[in-house]
Amino acid sequence: MSRVKARGKMGGKSADYQDKDKPTQIRFSNITAAKAVSDAIRTSLGPRGMDKMIQSPRGDVTITNDGATILKQMQVLHPAAKMLVELSKAQDVEAGDGTTSVVVIAGSLLDATAKLLVKGIHPSMIADAFQHAAEKSIEILEGMSSPLHLSDRESLLHSASTALNSKVVSQYSGILSPIAVDAVMRVIDPTSATNVDLNDIKIIKKIGGTVEDTELIEGMVFNQKTTGAGGPNKVEKAKIGLVQFCLSPPKTDMENQVVISDYAQMDRIMKEERQYILNIVKQIKKAGCNVLLIQKSILRDAVNDLALHFLAKMKIMVVKDIEREDIEFICKGLGCKPIASLDHFLPENLGHANLVEEVQTGSSKVVKVNIR
Repeated sequence: MSRVKARGKMGGKSADYQDKDKPTQIRFSNITAAKAVSDAIRTSLGPRGMDKMIQSPRGDVTITNDGATILKQMQVLHPAAKMLVELSKAQDVEAGDGTTSVVVIAGSLLDATAKLLVKGIHPSMIADAFQHAAEKSIEILEGMSSPLHLSDRESLLHSASTALNSKVVSQYSGILSPIAVDAVMRVIDPTSATNVDLNDIKIIKKIGGTVEDTELIEGMVFNQKTTGAGGPNKVEKAKIGLVQFCLSPPKTDMENQVVISDYAQMDRIMKEERQYILNIVKQIKKAGCNVLLIQKSILRDAVNDLALHFLAKMKIMVVKDIEREDIEFICKGLGCKPIASLDHFLPENLGHANLVEEVQTGSSKVVKVNIR
């Protein structure tokens, strides 16, 4: 009996020992996973940093040395390693630079933490010490910092050039830095702004040409071409309407159909369709609109050939297939309101621009809208 009890006690001690050892193993596992992510992008840090070539499962190849981009492409599964990916994303959103640095620093701090854990220091004490160190670091950094005024263009250009110097396009920083600074300054109020919403700036990429062809448009650029049909390709002093209704004859429901038995009925339908579209186009012209943006429709054609013919005759430029997710950006940029029905097509809902024109870029065409 005494032997059985002794085994039970020993078994209890063994179980107790394993319970204490497991949290330690998990901590070291988390540190190892996070360090692996940190070491993976460490070599892309700084002016001597090397670019990474990443191939996605679909076969797309990305070449970059930007920490956030690399970590976004990596399929990280470990929860602790995912936290470093989120850290890099947060840095990208908040500052737009330093995405590699924060991950490398976090990896180094975790490496130092592992040495403290080996010495037997409790994790809570280490975490508290890091909080105190963070407060002291902020104090030191604020003491080192020098104020930057948004009116000081040279300092802003210097900051933008520094951020670009470690990127693939570093040799073009002299071209891209002024564009980046001017783009941000156009969408904020320099006297009161503390942050910028980058969703107010849109980047349109086109195949063909070089980086030197990059330009800043104060207004908007549409990937879609004008519909042609004999309409204008250039409009000055433009009044822009954004419609969310269709300029085509209404269709029957899915289950219904119209049966025509003779030519007279067909002729009557054609006349009704023609009159229906002509009334819409006349209302658009009456409001003073000379540039029409038409939202893409999934139920029926957003605009048909007959409507395009009438619009071209009335010298109205047409850009169709505007995506739904771009509506808010367009309204904000052009000062127009989305018009959901013909009754609301009024002059006060139109946007204004100095010049709207279709231009050739590379192998395709775009529509430029210059506000000033």
